[in-house]
Amino acid sequence: MSALTVVLALLAALSNAAASVLQRRAAAQDAAGAEPGRPVRWLLRLLRDPYWVGGAALLAVTTVLQAAALAVGSLAVVQPLMATELMFTLVVGGAVFHRRPDGRTWLAFGALAVGLALFLGAAAPSAGRDTASPGRWAVAGAVLLCAVVVLAVAGRLTRGAPRAALFGSASAVAFGATAALLKEFTGRLPQGVGAVLTQWPPYATAAVGAISFLLLQSALRAGTLAASQPALTLGDALTSVALGWALFGEQIALGMRVLPEVIGIALIGVGSVGLAGAPSVHGTWDTASAATGDGPGASEAGNGPGTSEAGNGPGFAPRDVEGPGAGRPAPGPEDRKEGDA
Repeated sequence: MSALTVVLALLAALSNAAASVLQRRAAAQDAAGAEPGRPVRWLLRLLRDPYWVGGAALLAVTTVLQAAALAVGSLAVVQPLMATELMFTLVVGGAVFHRRPDGRTWLAFGALAVGLALFLGAAAPSAGRDTASPGRWAVAGAVLLCAVVVLAVAGRLTRGAPRAALFGSASAVAFGATAALLKEFTGRLPQGVGAVLTQWPPYATAAVGAISFLLLQSALRAGTLAASQPALTLGDALTSVALGWALFGEQIALGMRVLPEVIGIALIGVGSVGLAGAPSVHGTWDTASAATGDGPGASEAGNGPGTSEAGNGPGFAPRDVEGPGAGRPAPGPEDRKEGDA
């Protein structure tokens, strides 16, 4: 695991986290105007939102950084390193929404990140091949397509946090596939750019990337970042580890390392369970009222360490705890529709 691979992957994680936060802000702000069954019109309206456009630009930056990391490192190392996106999401989200996530959310995200880091450190995935063996992409593509369709259909049948998590999972599988295709594309570049452009990987990468992007928009539109981001980040990492093994021959260490790997998986499970019940998942940390109601200074004013917890569960940001009529407008349409957007 080279230092360059780690730096590029961490920069990609930061860029991706910022992209998700900015596009989530745009989606939350626009929730009131969303029309059921009109996703194209909704996307066209978002094209005029500077937050959404900024997030889309950062997704392009993420793709470039991710491709560079995959060119010098293995899929099973680069994608799981991007799980640091979880922590970056909380930091960037706190700045954009002017709200502090509650302590339980921080602990759950921390358990997820530490568990994945422990698993990766113990598993020590090998580099593998630069390109996949002939014929393996057909089988892998069919499995990935089925997984994405099942998760997306299940997401359409639910509402609120579960919907965001299911669309996040579908997006995760698609982004994992996109990363594997990027790995295949960069692995063929020694043949020459002209030769690679006559082959299928660059066009498959663009198509699957577009699908991933649309699924991400559905996840961000459906619910809070605390509901969608863990499913997106962890699903992407685990999908990439599986594809690294199946397509590129990247191996995971076993033997004595199984114990820390199991502990890492257990921490991931504990973090997932803790996050499922965290107030931020079902609360107003990154809803439209959070995006527009408070300024950076107002969210902290007059609130000591205990004030944020008064009468509203653990750790919600200050302005939410003073009652419906105190210093904050009554919930608007966007608040009522947030779960169903």
